[in-house]
Amino acid sequence: MSDKAAKRARFEGVFDKIADELIDYLKQNGMPEEAVAWYKANLYHNVPGGKLNRGLSVVDTLEILKGKALTDDEYFNAALLGWCVELLQGFFLVSDDLMDASITRRGQPCWYRMPGVGTIAINDSFMLEAAIYYLLKKHFRQESYYIDLVELFLETTFQTELGQLIDLITAPEDNVDLSKFSLQKHHLIVVYKTAFYSFYLPVALAFRVAGVKDEAAYKAALDILIPMGEYFQVQDDYLDAYAPPEVLGKIGTDILDNKCSWNINTALKFATPEQRQILDDNYGKKDSVAEARVKELYSQAPISIPERFEKYEKESHDKLTALIAQVDESTGVRKEVFTSFLEKVYKRQK
Repeated sequence: MSDKAAKRARFEGVFDKIADELIDYLKQNGMPEEAVAWYKANLYHNVPGGKLNRGLSVVDTLEILKGKALTDDEYFNAALLGWCVELLQGFFLVSDDLMDASITRRGQPCWYRMPGVGTIAINDSFMLEAAIYYLLKKHFRQESYYIDLVELFLETTFQTELGQLIDLITAPEDNVDLSKFSLQKHHLIVVYKTAFYSFYLPVALAFRVAGVKDEAAYKAALDILIPMGEYFQVQDDYLDAYAPPEVLGKIGTDILDNKCSWNINTALKFATPEQRQILDDNYGKKDSVAEARVKELYSQAPISIPERFEKYEKESHDKLTALIAQVDESTGVRKEVFTSFLEKVYKRQK
C-alpha cells in the first residue's frame, strides 16, 4: 500500500468511529430502527466517498505545524475535525445536487435520486450539518479553542451559502440570461462558495488546535488560500467541460445547468458577435446537441478555452508561489502548510 493510500485508510478508519457515535446518538434518543438505518445510509453515501482533500488537509497541516508525527490522540482529534469539514461538504453537496437537479456525484447517483429519497434529502442535508456541532461539543467542549472551532464552522457555512445564493440568482436553470454573467461575478461566487470552506477552513482549524494565536498568521492564510481556492474552482469549471466522466467521477453539467462558470465567462469576454449569438442560442438548454455546440465553440479562436486555461494556470501558480515565499514563519506558521496544498491541486486531472 502506498503512503497516500495508507494515509487515506487511516483517516477513513476514524470515520467509522465517528459514524458509530452519531448512530449511537440516534439510538440513545429512541429513534426507530428505520430512522437509524436511513441516517447510516445518508452518512456513508454522502460523506466518505470523495477525494477527502479537505479533511486530510486538517491532519496534514497540524503535522506540519508540529513538525513531527502526531500522537494517537492528536491524530484522532485532527481527523475528527477533518471529518467535520467533510460533513460540511456532504451537507452542501446533497442540497446543491437537489437544487441543480444533478444526476451523479462521485461516480454514483446523487442522494436525492436514490430509491425513496427525493426531497427527504433536504432534511438529510440538515442532519449532516447538525452532526458537526454534536461532534465538536462532545470532543472539544473542554478546550480553550472550542468556541473558535464553532465560530469557524458557522462563519464559513454562512459565507458558502452567500456564494451559493449569488450563483443561484445569477444563473437560474430556467432563465438563461448571459448578460448577468461576468468574470467578476464568477470571482465572487467561487471565493464565497468554494474557497473559504475548501481551503481556509481546514488550515484555520489546524491553526487553532496547534495554538496559533497571531492574527497575522490567519491573515496570511486568507491572502494565500482564498486565491488558491479560486484557482481550484476554475480548474473544476474547466474539467467539467474537458475531463472524461470516468476520470472526473461525475457527468459534467455546467453547460446544461446554465452555470456561471469560468469557461462561459471567459468565452463571453472574447467571443466574436457571431460566437456570442451561438452562446445565447445554446447555453443552458437541456439539449445535448446545444451542449455540444457550446463545447465546440469553447475550443475555437478567439475564445480558445484550453489555451487560456493553460495560461491562467501558470499565472496562478506563479502568483501563489510568490505569496508563499513572503510568509513570515515567526508567526508560528510554516510555508510548507501552503506549498503542500498547492502541490495537491496544481495540474490536477479530477
